[in-house]
Amino acid sequence: MQTNPTYSSLVAVGDSFTEGMSDLMPDGTYRGWADLLAARMAARTPGFRYANLAVRGKLIQQIVDEQVDVAAAMGADVITLVGGLNDTLRPKCDMGRVRALLEEAVEKLAPACRQLVLMRSPGRQGPVLERFRPRMEELFACVDELAAWHGAIVVDLYGAPSLSDPRMWDVDRLHLTAEGHRRIAEAVWQTLGHDPEDADWHTPLPATLPPGWVMRRVADARFARQHLLPWIGRRLTGRSSGDGLPPKRPELLPYEDPA
Repeated sequence: MQTNPTYSSLVAVGDSFTEGMSDLMPDGTYRGWADLLAARMAARTPGFRYANLAVRGKLIQQIVDEQVDVAAAMGADVITLVGGLNDTLRPKCDMGRVRALLEEAVEKLAPACRQLVLMRSPGRQGPVLERFRPRMEELFACVDELAAWHGAIVVDLYGAPSLSDPRMWDVDRLHLTAEGHRRIAEAVWQTLGHDPEDADWHTPLPATLPPGWVMRRVADARFARQHLLPWIGRRLTGRSSGDGLPPKRPELLPYEDPA
């Protein structure tokens, strides 16, 4: 891996994780790790260009159909691809099909850029992760194999103790907080070969007293009402949170800091 490489462009491909939920900005939009990474890269390279094709709720088939060819045609220096995790969280999931689609995506994207970046996504501690852990780890094994075959690099977020801490996750228990996204941007930055700005991004948070029983039950009830029941409703009706939404940043254009 080249030390402190210079890249002139970045294209991000994926779902809500790459769109930036739940790193909410004052204007109601989402920032997220990909935007933070683009800002760092732009600070080093005048004229740096950035596109983010991610849309929340997308399954790997939709990512392949709607984003992969578009990203490949952009000719960016760096492409990040994170997908398939939404599939693993579905009650019925054909992991063979997920692996085949991820392989198709990597085969198209790897030769279309200088550096393809894949990830082992972070997982929040709790019963949901334990239920779907075997599928997730099967997905990550596929990511590792594809990276080795195609010269991609893998950012291991799944193995980072800090990112499994529930305090890094929003109240919906599916998306990271702003601090979580900041740490992921740092992890990708370092994996690309840049000098660390936060060498301890993976270090666990300081221990604190857990919330009491009543507070946990209140939080569970709010989570079920505001997030779990709507999520179940979308699954039962075949809808997605990203239906009808455009890509976050569909064109590869010079990066401008929204601040």
